[in-house]
Amino acid sequence: MSVFDHKEFDNHERVSFWHDKASGLQAIIAVHDTHLGPALGGCRMWPYSSSAEALTDVLRLSKGMTYKNAMAELPLGGGKSVIIGDPRQIKTPAMMESMGRFVDSLGGSYFTAEDSGISVDDLHSMAKQSKYIAGINAKYRYDGQPSDGNPAPSTAYGVFVGIQAAVRHAFSSDLNGLTVAIQGLGHVGYRLAEHLHKAGAKLVVADIYRDNTARVEQAFGATVVPAEEITTYPADVLAPCAMGATISEESVNMIQAKVIAGAANNQLSTELIGEQLLDRGVLYAPDYVINAGGVIDIYHQRFDSNPDDLKAHIERIGDNLSAIFTRSANEKMATNRVANLIAEERFKHN
Repeated sequence: MSVFDHKEFDNHERVSFWHDKASGLQAIIAVHDTHLGPALGGCRMWPYSSSAEALTDVLRLSKGMTYKNAMAELPLGGGKSVIIGDPRQIKTPAMMESMGRFVDSLGGSYFTAEDSGISVDDLHSMAKQSKYIAGINAKYRYDGQPSDGNPAPSTAYGVFVGIQAAVRHAFSSDLNGLTVAIQGLGHVGYRLAEHLHKAGAKLVVADIYRDNTARVEQAFGATVVPAEEITTYPADVLAPCAMGATISEESVNMIQAKVIAGAANNQLSTELIGEQLLDRGVLYAPDYVINAGGVIDIYHQRFDSNPDDLKAHIERIGDNLSAIFTRSANEKMATNRVANLIAEERFKHN
């Protein structure tokens, strides 16, 4: 099947494939749209079951980055890259350097950064071969603490701010005493759990790696449940922070949470799921709006900014979501559709 015929192909400007036999690297870069500026989106390494699965993911993720950067009011387009393989098993510095050459081959139309399975050290290896690697020269964090370059603290804080906005809209309350089910406890999920714990939320968590759940269980008194049960757990808030498409035709009617708000990209398996959530009275925080803290951080680090301006920009995520929720309620339109309309007004008419 041609890429052009793929169900997730959405007039992408470029889809590139890279195979380096020496390092074992198999990777794909998708550039969705560059009308607002060069495409920015992280590099994800994941043990995909097939190259077809990897292609589906990178097409969806790159499109999501176009919408995310537009909604975050950044002069950037959308792109994404994926590496096929288990980062805990086969990742090497040579592979990361090869990935740097791949990024460099696009001549600056695409900048990459950290994402699932990729560390700041990996980015430094890529940067040996390309100047188009972002997130490696961070000077500060939104809270004034020193930064190691990982934008996860900003992503987690933005998701936390977004959950607060969603809870205010859905429950007219704060988080104290509410139950939040977190799916995925990586760089972002763990930090989100910390914010939620400090705000008085009760945590229920799941992750495919036992060491991740044990860490949150010990630090924050979280209840651990099997990964297959977290989506339908009877929580007030469901926070997907792992892979995408977890809200599907199979799961949507079993969800018991009244709010879905998390860090994962492409949480809805199709856009039609948004209408089903609206009909069921479940408030959905569009993923690319709530999880934009990381790209906001990367943007501020590249220019003459400071922790206070970065924090204020991240906190606008809550304002953006509140506006989406209000318009959704007034127009009886799914929140994902409302967000899409606003984003498209920004990048399609520029």
